[in-house]
Amino acid sequence: MHASVQAPSAVVMVRPHRFRPNPETAADNAFQVRTAQLAAPDTSRRAFAEVTAAAERLEGAGVRVHLFDDPGEHDTPDAVFPNNWFSTHAGGHVAIYPMYARSRRRERRSDVIELLKAEYRVQDVIDYSGLEADGMFLEGTGAMVLDHIGRIAYTAQSNRADPVALERFCTHFNYEPMVFATADEEGQPCYHTNVMLCIGTAFALGGFHMITDPARRAAVCERLRETGREVIALSPHQIREFAGNALELSGAQGRVLALSARAAASLTPAQRATIEQSARLLPLDVPTIELAGGSVRCMLAGVHLARRSAGAEISVQFTACASRICPNSY
Repeated sequence: MHASVQAPSAVVMVRPHRFRPNPETAADNAFQVRTAQLAAPDTSRRAFAEVTAAAERLEGAGVRVHLFDDPGEHDTPDAVFPNNWFSTHAGGHVAIYPMYARSRRRERRSDVIELLKAEYRVQDVIDYSGLEADGMFLEGTGAMVLDHIGRIAYTAQSNRADPVALERFCTHFNYEPMVFATADEEGQPCYHTNVMLCIGTAFALGGFHMITDPARRAAVCERLRETGREVIALSPHQIREFAGNALELSGAQGRVLALSARAAASLTPAQRATIEQSARLLPLDVPTIELAGGSVRCMLAGVHLARRSAGAEISVQFTACASRICPNSY
């Protein structure tokens, strides 16, 4: 098992000090727990400990972890999910995204971007956050599941994935958009694509039953097979257990699939065997984090950038791709 362009060897994580399920995002996130199951202080302590332990396990597997703390003074209950506000791409490219919920817009932070510029070769930062002023949103690698090999952006239609913003991203970053409508058992659309689809180097896990149009469902599966992947269909139960919310990473001993312990437990022996032909399962215990409606993949912002050599000059171009610029643009 070798590293691949699909599986980054480093991630950014954010450890929350005041974690709680976000009431502002509950309306369209069917995975989010609506009732408080734990007292607020205990919830925060558990979430803090879960992120700390997850980062240690990832580092133990040879994945480089850039761990940031979110003290919570800006009221950012979903800060633990940084993959929604920025993404990184081979060739030195970074994107910053427009977020649907106002509280989530406050998650964007310059110290993360500065760390990337200092540690990796960043050529440009394209900032789409100004699109929020025009009511257009695209929540990063939550809204899009990117095939970095086949250059396809798989995207479930939702109010968090505006088609104009998606087209701009795909044009700038050279991806083909593949968009589809979804519905769960209650008829609700999937709020983020990455809770129903995970694309690894040699396999793809997906709740393909959620794609409402049969022809589109077949087309998505065919595109995944065309890129050499084994397609693994997940059941409605497995989707509810966050089995689709996983991320393949490159570790010291080969590729690993980071997912929650709950998600791993839901996989069948045959599914596990297929995955483990190319990636070792790395279950992480994050039950408190999952109360917020996201799991391990949401917690990991993959770093698809080349490491910077010591003493190299830093020269980064910043581009704002919107009619107006958000105050916290970089």
